[in-house]
Amino acid sequence: MRPTVDSFFDEATNTVSHIVADPATGKAAIIDSVLDFDSASGRTDTASADKLIAHIKAKGLTVEWVLETHIHADHLTAAPYLLERLGGSLGVGGAIAQVQRTFGEIFNVGPGFARDGSQFHRLFRDGETFRLGDIEVRAIHTPGHTPACMTYVIGDAAFVGDTLFMPDYGTARCDFPGGDARQLYRSIQKIFALPPETRLFLCHDYKAPGRDEYRWETSVAEERASNIHVHDGVTEEEFVAMRTARDATLSIPRLILPSVQVNMRAGHFPSAEENGVSYLKLPLNAL
Repeated sequence: MRPTVDSFFDEATNTVSHIVADPATGKAAIIDSVLDFDSASGRTDTASADKLIAHIKAKGLTVEWVLETHIHADHLTAAPYLLERLGGSLGVGGAIAQVQRTFGEIFNVGPGFARDGSQFHRLFRDGETFRLGDIEVRAIHTPGHTPACMTYVIGDAAFVGDTLFMPDYGTARCDFPGGDARQLYRSIQKIFALPPETRLFLCHDYKAPGRDEYRWETSVAEERASNIHVHDGVTEEEFVAMRTARDATLSIPRLILPSVQVNMRAGHFPSAEENGVSYLKLPLNAL
């Protein structure tokens, strides 16, 4: 089964959101949405999410799922806004509880913050299946970048989040709390075991040196042949050594502190204080 996929690129965060639909039933899923955020003013905006809503309505689609491939560290999710306007259920990997425990401590959020993933409608296990219209969806646990990363295989398309980038850019970092380069290598082997013609849709693109256009679609065959970090023949030990050395040179993502605080709450802001305003914390020397 070949679903339709329409992708929307947010250049401010280099994030790609996907709308995937079953052409037979018009049922759709929104994967990795973006809530615009200006860190200087602390203001959010729904311009990016409104583009998704306009597309859904123009195509006459019905949203069944809003899916997160992981708890993003580079942008806020627009999931609550989309669910309120379009309906559907919010799904994420079951290991979200581990992420919530880790960052719950970093942000010292207190006992009122549930660390069991109950803010989401559905927590997927490795290998679990569900439906998008008439198409079967398989959730594959692909940790390494974060503990809760998932890949969603929908027909002949797989949405891999940050597990892989375009072949000329490589793979995602593994130095966030709970990240693990060895796990990432093994997760990538799960993706490489999919049929070679499987279309892979990525969560980000940063333009590799020498490439002028953003790209976010590749294939299992293309990644296995030419991913600069993990093509066929690269051993686990070689990958771990490369990834560890490279991660040691990377700066912390610009929006990791606001993003994780919101995304670990399924996109909801922290509870408003007595003046009616929600606040984000800025932990010092914690990351």
